[in-house]
Amino acid sequence: MSRRRAHDTEDEGYDHRRNKRRRVSENQEIEDRLESLILRVGERSTSSVESNLEGLVSVLEADLGTFRLKILRILSDCAVRMPEKCTVYTTLVGLLNAKNYKFGGEFVDHMVKTFKESLKMCRWDAARYSLRFLADLVNCHVISATSLLQLLDTMIDVSNEDTVPQVRRDWFVFAVLSTLPWVGRDLYEKKESALESLLLRIEVYLNKRSKKHHNALRVWSSDAPHPQEEYLDCLWAQIRKLRQDNWAEKHIPRPYLVFDSILCEALQHNLPTIVPPPHHDNFEYPMPWVVYRMFDYTDCPDGPNLPGAHSIERFLIEEHLHHIIETYHHERKDCAAQLLSFPYKHKIPLEYCIVEVVFAELFHMPTPRYLDICYGSILIELCKLQPATLPQVLAQATEILFMRIDSMNTSCFDRFVNWFSYHLSNFKFTWSWDEWDSCLLLDGEHPRPKFIQEVLQKCLRLSYHQRITEMMPTTYAKLIPLTPVPNYKYANEEAANLPGTTVAHQLVVAIRQKCTPEEVVNILKDIPNSGYSGEEMSDGSFNALKIDVFVQTLLNLGSKSFSHSFAAISKFHSVFRALAETEEAQICILHNIFELWSSHQQMMVVLIDKLLKLQIVDCSAVATWIFSKEMTGEFTKLYLWEILHLTIKKMNKHVIKLNTELSEAKEKLAKADSSSSDSEDDSSHKRKKPITHADKPSEEVVERMEEKLEAANVNQKRLFLIVFQRFIMILSEHLLRSDTDGRDPDTDWYRWTIGRLQQVFLMHHEQVQKYSSTLETLLFTSDLDTHILEVFQQFVALRA
Repeated sequence: MSRRRAHDTEDEGYDHRRNKRRRVSENQEIEDRLESLILRVGERSTSSVESNLEGLVSVLEADLGTFRLKILRILSDCAVRMPEKCTVYTTLVGLLNAKNYKFGGEFVDHMVKTFKESLKMCRWDAARYSLRFLADLVNCHVISATSLLQLLDTMIDVSNEDTVPQVRRDWFVFAVLSTLPWVGRDLYEKKESALESLLLRIEVYLNKRSKKHHNALRVWSSDAPHPQEEYLDCLWAQIRKLRQDNWAEKHIPRPYLVFDSILCEALQHNLPTIVPPPHHDNFEYPMPWVVYRMFDYTDCPDGPNLPGAHSIERFLIEEHLHHIIETYHHERKDCAAQLLSFPYKHKIPLEYCIVEVVFAELFHMPTPRYLDICYGSILIELCKLQPATLPQVLAQATEILFMRIDSMNTSCFDRFVNWFSYHLSNFKFTWSWDEWDSCLLLDGEHPRPKFIQEVLQKCLRLSYHQRITEMMPTTYAKLIPLTPVPNYKYANEEAANLPGTTVAHQLVVAIRQKCTPEEVVNILKDIPNSGYSGEEMSDGSFNALKIDVFVQTLLNLGSKSFSHSFAAISKFHSVFRALAETEEAQICILHNIFELWSSHQQMMVVLIDKLLKLQIVDCSAVATWIFSKEMTGEFTKLYLWEILHLTIKKMNKHVIKLNTELSEAKEKLAKADSSSSDSEDDSSHKRKKPITHADKPSEEVVERMEEKLEAANVNQKRLFLIVFQRFIMILSEHLLRSDTDGRDPDTDWYRWTIGRLQQVFLMHHEQVQKYSSTLETLLFTSDLDTHILEVFQQFVALRA
């Protein structure tokens, strides 16, 4: 029996726990300090990168015994998350490998695992950065050149795979090409023939690959003054130029050169055989893109020269700037500061490079990575931080864009309008409009006057009508938007002759006296089912005059603001639903909104959005209305396509939501079933957390969800079929009429319309892709005009 007192034992246990906590706390502090040191190595400080690395190697070497796994994890994370510091971290690993061969081997294994995992999980950027890091370890004598070449050869083997999408083959070739600037020189010196053999295989693939998608992704249809090159073609030209220069580039910092005498003594590791995971249908690969070019060296008269379009430096600078935007885009001030503190800013005309890259992001096809306003706010911050130079470069870029707008892609035209109007609103709407007045002599459908007109419409949303009128020279009067006021026909001079005027006036009095929806129905019930001329209509499917009187009167009373209109629609929601029973009735409602608010585009956009949200009108009705004869005069105006895209997006979101809910319900059901069977098989009869009815959906509920999703998919498919069918009809009619009359079909109207067709394909490519075979069978058949068919074929080629 122990003679210790009970409280002695308790005190001892308490001390033990306290010591354990202290050790854990101390270890955590050391880990945090190591992480901080590793993350900050190579950043600007009073000492050089080389001395920073030497100091860090000493610290890490001392802690390898205790914190080996933590150090491995941090270093491999840095390789993927901080690719701009790739050579700093490879040098660090090289120095650690020289001192501790075992750790070097463990790190290579860890990095290979990261690379394989990234490929398997379709994290393509992470995979590419991991490959680059492994390649740069060859320069640091950590990995043998032979084993790296074997890996690169294995990746190029993917280009010969059959029955896989071209985008898969493209990515593997791109990953290898984009790695070569780091390691090309070393491979050239040690394994020249193997490197040449690799390049030959790449060239063979590039010569045979399809580039059908190219035209769909161009910002400009013209190659003057800058060729619109496909990304792989451009990078291949840059690599060929690098090879001509004996693989000597001037942009990548290589701190390991200072430590060459230490590193060359180290033993090297061989990479294991890495086989890329096979293709699966659910794999999504990066889509191709076209390299955006706005400036060349003649546009940058002062300071350092802009690297040539086919110099590898241009690729490396642009990639680095794109990565900065990706890393800091959530915070515009940080993003602008990081862009302006670019490490090699004294070697290049930095402002020109930044502006070009920001516009490359904004105009990226099929869609930009981030919202338009993200790029607009970054450019504003750049102008604030660098007021002496950046506003001038941005003005020069705007001038270039405006002068080349004739051949600009329609989607990019919209983004240019959105950006420029937003930018003007942040700089007191100041612009040298007089320099653009030559556009006033052009036809109203020409892109230049059209651009100014659309910019002023967007500025009106960000300001008020009088301000827009004051800011513009008098010569621009015809492009200035109309005063945004409602056109209520029952208060006009001719109102006395209109059949619904008496009821409209009764309705005004009733609504002002805060009547109920039922009272409104009573007032409307006596309106005869007649057309606008007063003749009785034989078709009793809906009462057009009743809709006319109700919609125009109610929305005119709520015309003071968006909020007033929304409140009116919400209060009389039941009346709207009763009137909008058929698609024809819904189109009639939309037409009345247009009649009332034809001078206020933003009001139309928000009202139709509200009607869609409240399910008063269906998406298909909006699409049919947009393509109706009544809207012919509005067809090339930007707001109409804004309405179409928000309609399609609403439908897409609905389908995605139902899909997600169904997947979650099926998952819960499967878990509940497996949980109950596990409980039955559990011989120990341990109580598990019971599956409640709230957690487990019934099979009937899941079936109903499946039915709802199926109905939503049918509606989505129908919406796309309506849109594409209407496009085909009006474009075919135009082409046929032009052919009959012997006129050139390539008019401004035709270019806008074919551009809008392309925009629908690209902006909603993920959803449209599901129905591509249906579209090919029903609409985009081989007998269709080649101009229209080509747009569909380019879209299909994006993921082919």
